[in-house]
Amino acid sequence: LPLSHKLRSIAPTMSSGEARDFVPRTEGNCAEFGTVSFSKASRTELGPAEEAAVHGGTPTETVAPDGGPSAWLVVSGVWCASFCTFGWVNSIGSFQDFYQNNLLKNYSTSAVAWIPSLQIFFMNALGPLIGTIYDNYGPKQLMLVGTFLHVFGLMMTSLATEYYSILLTQGVCSAVGVACISQPSLSTINTWFNLKRGTAYGVLSTGSSIGGVIFPIMISRLVPQVGFPWTMRICGFIIMCLLTVANLTVENFKSPKPQKVNMRYMVRPLREPPFALLLAGLFLFTYGLYVPVNYLPVQLLNAGVSQQLAENIIPVFNASSLFGRLFSGVVGDRIGRFNIFIIVCYLSGVWALAVWIPSHAAAGLIAFAVLFGFCSGSYVSLMAALIAQISPANEIGLRTGIIYLAASIGGLTTNPINGAIFDEPNGEVGIKVFSGVFCIVSATFITAARVYHTGFSLFVNF
Repeated sequence: LPLSHKLRSIAPTMSSGEARDFVPRTEGNCAEFGTVSFSKASRTELGPAEEAAVHGGTPTETVAPDGGPSAWLVVSGVWCASFCTFGWVNSIGSFQDFYQNNLLKNYSTSAVAWIPSLQIFFMNALGPLIGTIYDNYGPKQLMLVGTFLHVFGLMMTSLATEYYSILLTQGVCSAVGVACISQPSLSTINTWFNLKRGTAYGVLSTGSSIGGVIFPIMISRLVPQVGFPWTMRICGFIIMCLLTVANLTVENFKSPKPQKVNMRYMVRPLREPPFALLLAGLFLFTYGLYVPVNYLPVQLLNAGVSQQLAENIIPVFNASSLFGRLFSGVVGDRIGRFNIFIIVCYLSGVWALAVWIPSHAAAGLIAFAVLFGFCSGSYVSLMAALIAQISPANEIGLRTGIIYLAASIGGLTTNPINGAIFDEPNGEVGIKVFSGVFCIVSATFITAARVYHTGFSLFVNF
């Protein structure tokens, strides 16, 4: 029967307010030229109640409120968590420069690069385990454990003076804490938002950008005044206060139901072509993303600029990323989250190849930092939204964790690979080509995931 007939048959059993909720929208995943098309792509944008109306059943999931004081309070808590986790990790370029020129100056570039690499690896590698725990028990216990480990790791880093101790405290302990905080807190947004999911992620992801601006400036200003140990302690106290707010406010809209976990359950997402393609795309993008973050300060110093300007390039990068994250989230809700993500991924590669390679002076490198930061910011703001768009609600934690695990491999190997490339003749050009090519290849895989759902039409909101 026509959809309108089915809706009319359901409407008399409801109040007028409920009936209005089932009016077809043209802003879903597959709205083309103002005409509603309920293909398999559009199913991911329909809420549980709309799905029930279309198929003549009853809702099986609680409808996300898509706003309200409680929902935005959760967003504020996740913002604090994002500030303390991704915002902290976004400042790793400052540590690469500081360790390489001061505390660990007797070690090679590639050896020092293992510290941020391990940090990124452990932040992501525990993804499937943390995601499965989240799917079954929610975010509360994970975030409490993560808060302790993150703060404890930073406090112990303040006491570290040797390479191995910094590697264990900052590269492992703090990173495991970040993993227990970041993934569960981000996943809660999917339970509170559906149609406005991109906007919510765009707003909360500005926390990581602001953290990525504030932490490098704090580190560069405090280290000469109070020393490295007290700098780490001050950062640790700030993080502890904000994570207290996050622990008090972040919760799921609906309590999760524990489910049986086995190997078949864990590998099932990998058998789905769109998820496998998205996984490949996001994995490859990590190889392009972290290169500028880690090596722009070093290249600015090699270009002869002042130490202060070199230290400020990471805040510039993250400030630009802030606007990119908010822009991609809001625009993604209007034209499609996959659509905007694909565009900015391709542009990230173009900026690396067309702007970064010919740039040798400070002006060109700063221009690249602004352009690349704006475009690459969508990786943080839309990654979880893309996963949720093609995943069952009760598996979002696991699937997000699988993506995180793949990203950990990129995070672990990117810096050592590029450290080795950078130490070779013409290594500076080599890492720029490396970054640009991987951004473009990753965008191609994500485009393939979109094509699987929507076909080759350019005007499908997906």
